Amino acid sequence: MTPWITVAQHLLDMFNVLTIAYFWTGNGIYTVLMFISLAFAILHKRRAAYEGLEDLRQLGALPPLTVVVPAYNEEDSIIETTESVRHADYPGLRIVVIDDGSTDSTLARLISAFHLTRADLIYRASIATAAVTAIFSSAEFPNLTVISKEHGGKADALNAGINFSRSPYVCTLDADSLVEPDGLLRLMAPIVRSTRNVVVSSGVICIRNGCKVVQGRVEEVRLPGSWMERLQVVEYLRSFLFGRAGWNLMRGTLVASGAMLVFHRQNAISAGGFSASTVGEDTELVVRLQRDAERRHELVKISFSFDPVCWTQCPASFSMLARQRRRWQLGLCQTLWLNADMLFNPKFGVLGMCSFPFHFYIECLGSAVEFLGYLAVPVAFLLHLALWSFYVPLVLLSLLYAALLSVGAVLLEELTSRRYPRRRDLYLLLAGALIDNFGYRQLILYYRVQGLARFLMGFNQWEKVTHTAGASAA
Repeated sequence: MTPWITVAQHLLDMFNVLTIAYFWTGNGIYTVLMFISLAFAILHKRRAAYEGLEDLRQLGALPPLTVVVPAYNEEDSIIETTESVRHADYPGLRIVVIDDGSTDSTLARLISAFHLTRADLIYRASIATAAVTAIFSSAEFPNLTVISKEHGGKADALNAGINFSRSPYVCTLDADSLVEPDGLLRLMAPIVRSTRNVVVSSGVICIRNGCKVVQGRVEEVRLPGSWMERLQVVEYLRSFLFGRAGWNLMRGTLVASGAMLVFHRQNAISAGGFSASTVGEDTELVVRLQRDAERRHELVKISFSFDPVCWTQCPASFSMLARQRRRWQLGLCQTLWLNADMLFNPKFGVLGMCSFPFHFYIECLGSAVEFLGYLAVPVAFLLHLALWSFYVPLVLLSLLYAALLSVGAVLLEELTSRRYPRRRDLYLLLAGALIDNFGYRQLILYYRVQGLARFLMGFNQWEKVTHTAGASAA
């Protein structure tokens, strides 16, 4: 054996150990999360039978809530999204739409649709933002306010919404998302019923592509027509029903979707609001709220609802999918880097000792390990190294086990919400769960590695995802 082949063999041997550790650790934790989520799903279904939302509606003491919708060049979706919030089932609701210096007709469409006029309202900047240029309100829709400001980015727009809000809780909503009729009640239910200060409340986000939407409401749930979008449905189910639910039950929530997220306003102001130092401003704030609470020795709670709370559009093209996943990975890496001192820090409990290490080694660095693992198979084969006979079974076992987890997520959704009532949809989701690890997973992995590479190069630019016409139509 020549010296360079010997060196290659030793390098692959070391990588072999790293790959085995990644495989067993990642899949082992996902298995634990799966069983925890399954147990909670059964408990949730039983409790939902007698613990409905009617008692909250009749309570008469629901905390005031403001929904903040940041919008930058969202002319195609902003009216539909605003209408969905207006018809949400929540008493005393206020809506604040932030036009973040749009260059299209976003503001003009809002003014026309809701008969807005300029208003002389008080705006106090508790958090520094780009300048506010105008505030609009309407006598016909008194609970709706639209703020026009100079462009400062999504985090800046959200902070402007926090500044203008006066309610103890604020709900952020993406401009391409639709609120479930009882979604706000579901997010506020754990806040009302908890004896501890709930600083963040989130829930399951569903994909609206393919659904029949009428006046801002999903009237009929259907699967998207393309397999790329269907596989994203499976991915969302796995992510929310296993990942988010499991970590929340273990009190280790690190990631929460900003597509629809409720948080305690004063705690957010105390923590400094949303940060522009990362493209994952929602996750970064969730982590910082917990850091700030630990600093002040305050016991707080992060809540997660097992029920769907809103519907959002997913990318319908590979170019937009690439933008989204690169940004998600970049935002995660930035958040982990900014809070690196939490790694294996017992002060932060499960978050510091389990969740943070998992997201750092498995979700962040693990993308590179898995990517290199795929490359190692042909390299070992071409160099006639014995290691290739080890990697092929390992890769196949990993893919089959991941497919099993995806099938479990689909069945868990069927057990709990059953949002896709047609039997054909269930069969398509199960088929997607079986095949999404053979091609689609590798594509997403490639985008994630790109996001990791951009982090290492210091890239910090927001890649806006635009949706093709009719992406949400039936």
